[in-house]
Amino acid sequence: MHDLRAIRDNPDAFDRGLSRRGLEPMSAVVLDLDSRRRAAQTRMQEMQARRNEAAKEIGVAKREGRDAQPILDEMAELKIRLPEAEEEERRVADELDGLLAALPNLPADDVPDGADESANVEIRRWGEPRPIADAKEHFDLGEALGLMDFQAAARMSGARFTVLKGALARLERALAQFMLDVHTTEHGYTEVAPPLMVRDTALFGTGQLPKFAEDLFRTTTDHWLIPTSEVPLTNLVNDQIVPLEELPYRFTALTPCFRAEAGSAGRDTRGMIRQHQFWKVEMVSIAAPDQSEAEHERMTRCAETVLQRLGLPYRVVALSTGDMGFSARKTYDIEVWLPGQNAYREISSCSNCGDFQARRMKARCRPKGEKQTQFVHTLNGSGVAVGRCLIAVLENYQQPDGSIVVPEALRPYMNGLDRIAS
Repeated sequence: MHDLRAIRDNPDAFDRGLSRRGLEPMSAVVLDLDSRRRAAQTRMQEMQARRNEAAKEIGVAKREGRDAQPILDEMAELKIRLPEAEEEERRVADELDGLLAALPNLPADDVPDGADESANVEIRRWGEPRPIADAKEHFDLGEALGLMDFQAAARMSGARFTVLKGALARLERALAQFMLDVHTTEHGYTEVAPPLMVRDTALFGTGQLPKFAEDLFRTTTDHWLIPTSEVPLTNLVNDQIVPLEELPYRFTALTPCFRAEAGSAGRDTRGMIRQHQFWKVEMVSIAAPDQSEAEHERMTRCAETVLQRLGLPYRVVALSTGDMGFSARKTYDIEVWLPGQNAYREISSCSNCGDFQARRMKARCRPKGEKQTQFVHTLNGSGVAVGRCLIAVLENYQQPDGSIVVPEALRPYMNGLDRIAS
């Protein structure tokens, strides 16, 4: 959510931020609605004050034996006009809130400008892709091993689901446990087991609602299946005032994620790249405003550590204004090398949302001994997507005979198994 006071003080800056996102200027519309709402509030307050004053005048007039009918007539008129003013204020406020809720966060000054991913800027690379003759994609490798079954998944659930068996199922579990251990024992994150279903308010707070409802799954109880554990982890501080000196809070969770992939028709239809259900280890930080930029760099490095320990080549890119998510003011994507595709593909996205989500959630902090509060800053990042990491391991560690070498970091989680073969 945007700061109305900031828009009033500098409407041009607001419009420039929207323009960098490829949107039309909106400050004039916002400020017109804001002016009409405040005018309606003023009328309401004036009528309420007059109603209270008239009530006293009626009592005085009756005690003094004067005719109170003119005042009674005025009270009758106020009884009609006041609800009309209240309704007008509610209508304009709802329109203003709806408009602001649909506008994305404004990009940070150092975010590269551009319409789409073609304007993303590479920041750094790690690792050298291993030359693999006739590299196969993960689905060919998994099916040949007899441990990845898309047909069985389709029979019971439809497209964009996968059944993993045996050593591949264990490898996926090993990856998740390895990631959690790294983040909790080395990076200072607190592990959380959050709900997998949330209410509208939680998704509104992190920015998925109202704009992206079609990308979500809704239950018959009016809950939503979480698209990422960013939602419940960030909402741990919704409607709270936390002590400034305790920040940053760092949370991590391993959860399944559920996404309708409504806008992905025809994209990555084969294999595990884009699924309706997948596992992800998420990192969320709740930071003081002056901490968030440093925390963003730290979080990205935490995700990179996972890939380095697994020996997976990757690159880090800064997303352009046209490629960033709705709630982000700055995002780094980590893209892992996939030999089967001969391309880098996203495996983690680390975003600094500033106070955008906090305003929607009413999440604030307060320095010790002070009355004044300020909105916290929220950050989130994949640490990393487990299914995509499984894909990367399969493709980068494939052997000419179709077997898969298990990365050394995962062998303690695989009961010492060093190779997966048919």
